Amino acid sequence: MGERVVSLNRVAKVVKGGRKFSFSALIVVGDGNGRVGAGLGKAREVPEAIRKGVDVAKRNMITVPMVGTTIPHEVRFKWGAARILMKPAAPGTGVISGGAMRAVIELSGIKDILTKSLGTNNPINTVRATMAALQTLRTAQEVADLRGKTVEEIVGRRLSQVYRNAAAEGKIETPDDAAPEPEAAGEPAPGAAT
Repeated sequence: MGERVVSLNRVAKVVKGGRKFSFSALIVVGDGNGRVGAGLGKAREVPEAIRKGVDVAKRNMITVPMVGTTIPHEVRFKWGAARILMKPAAPGTGVISGGAMRAVIELSGIKDILTKSLGTNNPINTVRATMAALQTLRTAQEVADLRGKTVEEIVGRRLSQVYRNAAAEGKIETPDDAAPEPEAAGEPAPGAAT
């Protein structure tokens, strides 16, 4: 489970005797295999703020649907003043992303993607927008199941062959091989401290 400090902010509260300083830390954690979470920790000391941020991030993990090493489709998302754009990319492109978005993308395990942050450069809102955008992603199989159609009817013959090949190689999760969430099954998550 990798973790990354995206931003560390010192906040001053002015009180009668002077200023009280505290720190807020924005942390992103991920397993590099489709699971990622973000959390904001606040404390009087930096290490404590980071520890709290990691705890919050681990509680708020999401699963990112992937096709091979990229995302299933383009997504544009708005969260407050943060507007982001994410596009799937061909294998070998790499992560073309900046700042706060890069941490979320890399720790989620996405290897090929094009992203652009179009609105605010506030890292907290950018990370939240990225997480929300990743949650809205749907694979072609999920959309086909929702509509009661086959994948071929949704994306066409040529692209459905690509999906079948990716599923055969185990690079895409299909509904029948999707394992139940470890927490829901009453088992500890893999790598979780017992």
